[in-house]
Amino acid sequence: MTSDRAYHHGDLRRAVLTAALDVIRTEGPAALSLRDLARRAGVSHAAPAHHFKDRTGLLTAIAAEGYTLFADALAAAPDLRERGVAYVRFARAHPAHFQVMFQPDLYRTDDPDLLAAKDRATAELRAGVATLSPTDDPRLTGVAAWSLAHGFATLLLSGNLDDAVGDRDPEEVFRRIGRLLFNSEDMPGP
Repeated sequence: MTSDRAYHHGDLRRAVLTAALDVIRTEGPAALSLRDLARRAGVSHAAPAHHFKDRTGLLTAIAAEGYTLFADALAAAPDLRERGVAYVRFARAHPAHFQVMFQPDLYRTDDPDLLAAKDRATAELRAGVATLSPTDDPRLTGVAAWSLAHGFATLLLSGNLDDAVGDRDPEEVFRRIGRLLFNSEDMPGP
């Protein structure tokens, strides 16, 4: 009997990315193995390398995709407060992307697709800061806002805010924290 079965998987790239995101979400990026992902996708162990070359290439693709999704989420928010809420919402909806995006030692930081996506996300964050009243140092204001949103999202994903948030909507909790820490005039929104 010959093994002349025709190979056809469909969208192998997407299948490997989806499997990788599942592994990262449940076990973290250190657990990623192209061989394991190939097994999960039902393809030869060499097939994922065709799309990603290696593990670092796969993580670079995940980070680039994450920054693209992140930029889209931020662009839909009208002001800085709502961009902070979009930040938290993105982290909750895409925890594996979020985890990889902010660990640049995992991926190729000079990848053109990644750089383009990251630049777009950065521009969207800066556009949110531009909705504030003029400050002495808009860059530091941006860092403060970014630190608040990123810190909240990271603490939320790691379970460190379970007691503080309780059964309340984390996005509403974040809005309330924003109002506590920023002047209502400086932090537009409800």
